Amino acid sequence: MMRIFVRITEEGSFTAAASRLNIPTANASRAVAQLETHLRTRLLHRSTRRLALTEAGERYLDRCQQILTSVDEAEAEAANAQVRPSGRLRVHASPGFGTTYLVPAAVRYQERYPAVSVELTLSSGTPDLLDDGYDLMLRLSATQLPDSGLVSHRLGEVHSVLCAAPAYLHARGTPHTVQDIRGHTCLQFVMSIFPRDRWHLDGPNGRETVELPKAAVEINLPDALGVALREGVGIGALPMSSALPSLDSGALVRVLPQYRLQKLTAFTVHASRQYLDAKIRTFVDFLREAVPTALAEDEAALGR
Repeated sequence: MMRIFVRITEEGSFTAAASRLNIPTANASRAVAQLETHLRTRLLHRSTRRLALTEAGERYLDRCQQILTSVDEAEAEAANAQVRPSGRLRVHASPGFGTTYLVPAAVRYQERYPAVSVELTLSSGTPDLLDDGYDLMLRLSATQLPDSGLVSHRLGEVHSVLCAAPAYLHARGTPHTVQDIRGHTCLQFVMSIFPRDRWHLDGPNGRETVELPKAAVEINLPDALGVALREGVGIGALPMSSALPSLDSGALVRVLPQYRLQKLTAFTVHASRQYLDAKIRTFVDFLREAVPTALAEDEAALGR
């Protein structure tokens, strides 16, 4: 009704306004009458020849124009969010995966879309996407994600490798079979999805399981586990991204290099497929290109 009233004052007649709005003239007249009834005041003086605003109508028209301008700006801004990436993008990921793969990708994304500010939260917990106000999460899972009504996209797989410091292996000997590990000090990377008392290793003989003695050290962050391994405490399973720098420098050596363990699949997770904000859509598309490429590079480096 507010838009009809403003259009009538602009056109100077019910007929002309109705024609511009593509509605019957009677509907335009009825809308103003209902508006006046609701406000309990006359807005227009009507005669057979012209329309004139009352004093109350002039004040009301001024406020209507201000309100409708704000509404039009808000609608344009909302529509623009569907096509032009802008605003703050809140993203959550685990510390290890996020540091290695998400941070470099986010920096390059922000260079491409400078109107977007990326806010990254790296923590080992799993927040609630909606309740905690995140636009996007990166999840690592040993299985397919449960059907939660959220939208997910697979990015690729990561896994861990067994590592130890050269000094430790020199002092304690190098394991040559999976069962040889049982005689060594083992450092466990603690994640709720993996058992604490065993390692499942995938290698040339398929899957082999080794029961672990009580771990000398249990750590929930891969970088911290890497520090303990470089100190020569024992053998541990490091995610490949955390292991590579120390393997390249010689600070760590792979143990049983034909085996891998703790395979995880990386997913992006966001709330809705319909009317998806442009900053979320473009960031997901960017990650679906950048992360698999980085994973493939790390796999190649690990093979070397």
